[in-house]
Amino acid sequence: NKTSFTAEHFFRTGDQGKMDKDGYVIITGRIKELINKGGEKISPIELDNVMAQHPAVSEAVSFAIDDEMYGQDVGVAVVLKDGQELKADELKSWMTEKVAKFKLPKKIFFTNNMPKTATGKIQRRMVAEAMLKQEKPKAKL
Repeated sequence: NKTSFTAEHFFRTGDQGKMDKDGYVIITGRIKELINKGGEKISPIELDNVMAQHPAVSEAVSFAIDDEMYGQDVGVAVVLKDGQELKADELKSWMTEKVAKFKLPKKIFFTNNMPKTATGKIQRRMVAEAMLKQEKPKAKL
């Protein structure tokens, strides 16, 4: 319908981008939360719900991470229940029976608490930034 198009007749894809001086469009992100892995659209909510079913998982949030081959891939942040232990490969193996192979996370981050807004909401972007920040090596002084 008409709401799917801009006034200039461009189709709204849900992508964010910018145009360079030569007229090429550079995709910089997605307005929607879907993870676009090589053209496959992955619902983070679906992955969150699957991981939440694991007996050792208290909270789980999936998000897009940059990937050289696919553009984006799946990253997940996981908080374990008190007294539980779980390794990344164990969670991934458990998920293989529940989701398609292309939806399996490339990186699994374990954390003691999920980053939340002041109102207690989880925002995927905040979680992704926090997890990726802890992964980057600190500069040596």
